[in-house]
Amino acid sequence: MATLTAAPLAPLLDRLFIEADAASAMASPAFAAVSPEERVRLMRSKTDYLDLYTRLKDFPLPVSRETGALLYMLARGCGARAIVEFGTSFGISTLHLAAALRDNGGGRLITSEFEPSKVARARDHLTAGGLIDLVEIRVGDALQTLGADLPDSIDLLLLDGAKALYPEILDLVESRLRPGAFIVADNADHSPDYLARVRSPDGGYLSTPFGEDVELSLRLG
Repeated sequence: MATLTAAPLAPLLDRLFIEADAASAMASPAFAAVSPEERVRLMRSKTDYLDLYTRLKDFPLPVSRETGALLYMLARGCGARAIVEFGTSFGISTLHLAAALRDNGGGRLITSEFEPSKVARARDHLTAGGLIDLVEIRVGDALQTLGADLPDSIDLLLLDGAKALYPEILDLVESRLRPGAFIVADNADHSPDYLARVRSPDGGYLSTPFGEDVELSLRLG
């Protein structure tokens, strides 16, 4: 049986998704006070995005159940042993990726999160899921924490942090992405520069939208 569908991980993920649905940031007065137009501007701004994420620091910002399953399947299918994640939040996506590493026989998942309180929650969840030994959480600005000491060959990159930084994070990781590596970018429509880059015929990727809010890209040789 796959780690993803067995205890202790399966019931833990069910609980976390239920809690995330109940604690939606959309119900937050601090978030509700921001107009839809201002939310889009903050998500796409390379200078003001921290304002938005500071308002959301107490809320889980998880991938969907479908995207979580996709992450597990991609990592399992490509035999991933080295994964990098931008944006840990409460660790739901991290759990899916680490489960794939466990079922692949082991590996290393490096994930970055700038909000310390979220890191504490993610560590608790990874411990409860029996996967903490596979994960290194780097606390702070990902432009610094992911700027050094990465695996020489990376099999999968998940982009699920500040959308405006997707191109910069890709810059840090790109030279280490092996041919055939996957990049999953959540809510990539809020990073038009990133989309233009991975969809360019000369960009070195094969890329396509997946579902409602994910861009799935394959690193070419």
